[in-house]
Amino acid sequence: MERASKAIRRLRLPGEPIDDAQVACAAWALSVGRKIAGHTRAARMVRTRLVVEVEDAIWQRQLFTLTPQILAKLEQSLGRGVVEQVEFRIVPRRREPERAAAAVPALAPDEASEIADPVLRSIYRASRKKALA
Repeated sequence: MERASKAIRRLRLPGEPIDDAQVACAAWALSVGRKIAGHTRAARMVRTRLVVEVEDAIWQRQLFTLTPQILAKLEQSLGRGVVEQVEFRIVPRRREPERAAAAVPALAPDEASEIADPVLRSIYRASRKKALA
């Protein structure tokens, strides 16, 4: 129970009451560990069922087989009766902006930008354009 309270303390909610869903979602990563938490996300609670989003069907099947151990860890962290079932839903991971930017090929550097004189730079670009045409 001490781990869950530390996770809740880090949320820093502005004085509003905390319900079981917020507590369960905050305790998910602490209950399952860093490796599983990196591939999953506790999304919400529906009554006593915790809905967890997973990356793909492989993770869904593997976590389904670990459900009794996961429920035992959640019960140890949260107490009896807060989470009675866990549902694993496949939600593909979104690409991060860094990866999307890296997927776009970079433009070739323009050697004309190294020419300090603007008139000579424009002459060079015009002659290069004529030569490549």
